[in-house]
Amino acid sequence: MKLLTINFLTCAVKACKSSPSSFPLHFRDAELEQREIDYNPTFLTNILPRLDWAAITTTAAELGFTHLPSEKPDGGVETEEDRKVLKELHALLMETEVVEGKMVCGNCGHEYKIKQGIANFLLPNHLGKLIRYHFRIVGLGLIESV
Repeated sequence: MKLLTINFLTCAVKACKSSPSSFPLHFRDAELEQREIDYNPTFLTNILPRLDWAAITTTAAELGFTHLPSEKPDGGVETEEDRKVLKELHALLMETEVVEGKMVCGNCGHEYKIKQGIANFLLPNHLGKLIRYHFRIVGLGLIESV
C-alpha cells in the first residue's frame, strides 16, 4: 500500500465520520519497503493540491520521515529547492509502501490490518451495521424493498 493512499482514507466506523481525529489513520508496527518507480513531476504537481499536507507530514513523521517542509509546496519546479522537495515527496508517497502492519483510527482505536500491502477495511458486525435488502421483482420493475 503506497503512502499516498493514506491521504484519502478515513475510519470506516460510522461514529467516526464526523470526528476530525479519525483522519489521518495512524500506522502501527508498519513494515516499509522501497520500490523504485519512474519519477513523474507532472503527476506530483497535479496531485499536490489534493493532498492534506497536515496529514502527510503527520504520517511522515510517525514513520520517521522528518525531511518534509512544514508548509505545503506550491508544486513549482523552477528552483533546485522545488525539485528537491518534489523528489522527496516522490520517494515518500510513490516509492514507499507499507507491506505489513496496521492503520489505527485516532478516534475509536479500531485497527485495520495490512497484509502483503493490502489493507482490510471490512468491519466486524459489532462495528458495521449489516443491512440487507430483499427485493421482490414482478415483471420488469422493482416493486418493493423490505
